[in-house]
Amino acid sequence: MNSDDADGRKYDPDADHPYPDERLNDVLSALLDDPEVTTYLEAQNVNAVTRKGYNDHGPKHISIVRNRALRLYELLKRAGVSFNGAADQGLDEADEPVVVALAATLHDVGHVVHRDGHAYYSIPLAADILDRLLPQWYDTGEAVRMKAETLHAILCHHTEEDPLTREAGVIRVADALDMERGRSRIPYEKGGRGINTLSSQAIRDVTLESGDDTPVLVEIEMVNAAGVYQVDNLLKAKLRDSMLEEYVRIVAVNTKEESGLVERIEL
Repeated sequence: MNSDDADGRKYDPDADHPYPDERLNDVLSALLDDPEVTTYLEAQNVNAVTRKGYNDHGPKHISIVRNRALRLYELLKRAGVSFNGAADQGLDEADEPVVVALAATLHDVGHVVHRDGHAYYSIPLAADILDRLLPQWYDTGEAVRMKAETLHAILCHHTEEDPLTREAGVIRVADALDMERGRSRIPYEKGGRGINTLSSQAIRDVTLESGDDTPVLVEIEMVNAAGVYQVDNLLKAKLRDSMLEEYVRIVAVNTKEESGLVERIEL
């Protein structure tokens, strides 16, 4: 599978990308093999899942968010959308996807402290990791600026703070795109029959592709209309004020398994 596949589930370092990717590939290779990072990704699920009974926020969630963030970034770049995070800091275009990959990987590490307010706890923990990793590829000044942009994107993924860069907006939206059955960012209520439970089980598939009239088409396949609640209360809420609103179109497809009918709902 390569990065041109519509589902966006796997980033392929060997594919042709509409942006410089050599630095991204170097950073990703080191990041995915780093024992401290991989341990954090496992440990952050303890508070979220084991103790709070929430949905997965471990290595699987991080992999999905990172791959979908890079897919979203790629589709926007193919459409000529400009990014301002690295650019405002005087960094290179090659640094944009590095910020995206680093922030996607580290955005939830604060869960090791507590689920509540985890985005704020992620900042000092991610900062320590970035201080160790970034000097492999950047001089001191560049490393500080890369750290600043990455931390901004991390903070804005799940808080009241609005993204001030499109790199941060990508992370905010990609976090919500981990929403298929059993993976909803809206928690499943054990034994419950409320809207949260129904909506968290309603999404069959999520795909990202180029739209006919917009850079990104997010198509969400639902098995019942309860999925609209999840899309409205999760994805649309994160898309709002993300600096990406004008570039992303969301279409929900309700397959209505029991009747065989298909209903398309633009949200």
